Amino acid sequence: MALRDLPHPLLQDRRAGVLLHPTSLPGPGEQGTLGADAFRFVDFLAECGFTIWQMLPVGPTHANRSPYQTLSINAGNPSLIDLDDLVTRGWLTPEQRQALSGERARRQAADTFFSQYDQHPEQAEAYERFCHTQRQWLDDYALFMALRECYPDGDWTQWPDDIRLRRAQGMARMRRELSQSIEARRFEQFVFDYQWQALRQYARTREIALFGDMPIFVAHDSADVWANQDLFKLDVQGQPLTIAGVPPDYFSEDGQHWGNPHYNWDEMQASGFRWWRQRLNTQLLWFDLIRLDHFRGLEAFWEIPATTPQPRLGRWVEAPGRALLNSLFREHKNLPLIAENLGFITPSVEALREEFRLPGMVVLQFAFDGNPDNPHLPHTYDPHSVVYTGTHDNDTSLGWYQQQPEAVRTRLLEYCHNSQEPMPQLLVRLALSSVAQMAIIPLQDLLGLGSEHRMNRPGTEDGNWQWRFVWPQVPPHLNETLHHWLTLYGRQPNLPLQPPRS
Repeated sequence: MALRDLPHPLLQDRRAGVLLHPTSLPGPGEQGTLGADAFRFVDFLAECGFTIWQMLPVGPTHANRSPYQTLSINAGNPSLIDLDDLVTRGWLTPEQRQALSGERARRQAADTFFSQYDQHPEQAEAYERFCHTQRQWLDDYALFMALRECYPDGDWTQWPDDIRLRRAQGMARMRRELSQSIEARRFEQFVFDYQWQALRQYARTREIALFGDMPIFVAHDSADVWANQDLFKLDVQGQPLTIAGVPPDYFSEDGQHWGNPHYNWDEMQASGFRWWRQRLNTQLLWFDLIRLDHFRGLEAFWEIPATTPQPRLGRWVEAPGRALLNSLFREHKNLPLIAENLGFITPSVEALREEFRLPGMVVLQFAFDGNPDNPHLPHTYDPHSVVYTGTHDNDTSLGWYQQQPEAVRTRLLEYCHNSQEPMPQLLVRLALSSVAQMAIIPLQDLLGLGSEHRMNRPGTEDGNWQWRFVWPQVPPHLNETLHHWLTLYGRQPNLPLQPPRS
């Protein structure tokens, strides 16, 4: 029996939002940041009448930039830090800001910050308070990142045994030797946190909720696995015994091999799911809503033997999702969770989702296969759901439509009463007019962009996670048009945004 009596307040009104990862914001660097363009985007959302900004996971990424394979599930991505703010605070000079970029600029700011430690006791106090409250994950993360600098070749399984196995003497020695680098990593997280909270508070003044994404699995080469090896299914060398992925599906004929290690669910459960509860608490400090990525993996997960590269040779293994969710809901009576229930979904998966009254997802690009009972068709929707035109894994709606066979295009147009409205506006309005309580539109679809603006192509490595927009792509009066549509379809909520959790 679910522990929640009513949906979370943000799920009780008709709302609409936009899907845009912060790295896709405009700006002078290689990716977007938490700076001026993030605040301008909040203003744009408010002017349009949207009340939700959905994004992808915001953790520090590996070189491939995938937000679903991060170096930590608790840390923020330092690349999102706004360097101009560091100039304003006096931690970078304008000349340093001009000459330095990325990690070099952040390291210089850290050096200045610590050199002024005694002169600014209020800053020192704020930093020490942050480090203390986040110590459960921050200390291991900072050491892990410092060790990666020390041992740049290979992952943590190739470190010396006393570090790989986290023996007390070796750990103490490395904390002493790498103390400056460790503090710099802590400083980055301190800066990320206060910049993030400033953006979140500004969004609240504009009645915009931040909607985050929590991947079900974590990267093998991460602080999370290195610091909690007993919670994962690893061999004596630290290598995964089994690998996460999915069987053949819409995105891949052969299935997908994600590379993530599987959890040792027995150990997780024996600890009362402490690791998961702490992880969720971190996300609740950042977001008003959270998507549970690959929710079906909480009911059963696809287990691929580490010895085979072929995803189709895996098998389904039951997971203790009910026990986990019960544990989370005991700690937080009314959680703002949404289940990503796409892919191979069984009645057991849906029963678990419905038991905890979690909204599921529907995607219009999946709807027009000719089956009148297709769950992605609007006439089949449960109002307690979230409709998307497409997700970060899909093509843009314009690109999708242009590549569809004539039969699919015909079905879509007939479904929309042979409307003369062009794509992708037609699909956007279909989502907004549906009975789904929440509608989320990728920014690419609002801007009418084609396939070259796609964010990710599942199963491929190159060219993903790099898309960015520029403000001139926003058509004149788009905010007025969207505000009219959101009003027309009743997506101007009556309930105000609730105060953030402390």
